[in-house]
Amino acid sequence: MWIAHEKGRGLLGELPAGVEVEVCEDAGTWPSDPAEVDFWVPPFLSTARAADQLPKFGALKVVQLLSAGADAWVGQVPPGVTLCDARGVHDKPVAEWVVGAAIAALRQFPDFVRAQQREEWSFSSFTPTRELTGKRVLIVGAGSIGRAVEEHLAPFGVTITRVARTARPAEGVHSVDELPALLPDAEVVVLLVPLTEQTRGMVDAAFLAAMADGALLINAARGPVADTAALLTEVATGRISAALDVTDPEPLPEGHPLWQLPNVFITPHTGGSVVGLLPRAYALAGDQVRRFAAGEPLINQVSGGY
Repeated sequence: MWIAHEKGRGLLGELPAGVEVEVCEDAGTWPSDPAEVDFWVPPFLSTARAADQLPKFGALKVVQLLSAGADAWVGQVPPGVTLCDARGVHDKPVAEWVVGAAIAALRQFPDFVRAQQREEWSFSSFTPTRELTGKRVLIVGAGSIGRAVEEHLAPFGVTITRVARTARPAEGVHSVDELPALLPDAEVVVLLVPLTEQTRGMVDAAFLAAMADGALLINAARGPVADTAALLTEVATGRISAALDVTDPEPLPEGHPLWQLPNVFITPHTGGSVVGLLPRAYALAGDQVRRFAAGEPLINQVSGGY
């Protein structure tokens, strides 16, 4: 078993006899022969693209990701290898980021940070801000993170509308086909969908044009879910605003016009990056390797269609 962090050794819990753990912090630097690895927990970041290294893992049976998103791996994993994501590990941190980003954008915290940097007490020119309380929130992506966002938003008395790939009427979930009718009523739109061929570029000019005047778009999914050119055109008018933890391209290059727009709040893909991440992630990895050793079904399996 290869894991991506030295700290992970002590977080896996008790392992079955015969499980040997080695640390591979970078997919381009091997601690031993990858052809002998059965179970791989690849690193988040690496000098080499981890999925490209799969042909070297001749005995591999399981890839357990530390991320909730598996878009870089779908279609890359060879037959006979089970791909599992870290669904559930990032739910609460990302939900915290969504709520924090919504409050920051609506209460204009970035403006106050800039005023602080200028040592400017700006109350004399202050206009009352918008608030999160009571907002109509459209969550696009009704999975486990979406449910966590709902739980975190509950104290603010918001009205939630849920959207998923397919409708689930019994759960009050609409389909993506209904977005044109739902977007005009939403004051906050939260993107939490996985990146697939169906979701790539789904936030296009038509999607953005359908959003209500003054609405806030929050992208905690993947950058390519939104068409950057269309997003830039729309937010540059000032008609809507955006809070982005992900961008396309990513990292967002120096000089990109999104950086300078006062109604765009950007964080560098840190929604799930909290101190509690590794304990939760390696608790999952430890559970999975115990299941694997016992011949039990693994959880969080990612299908080819994602």
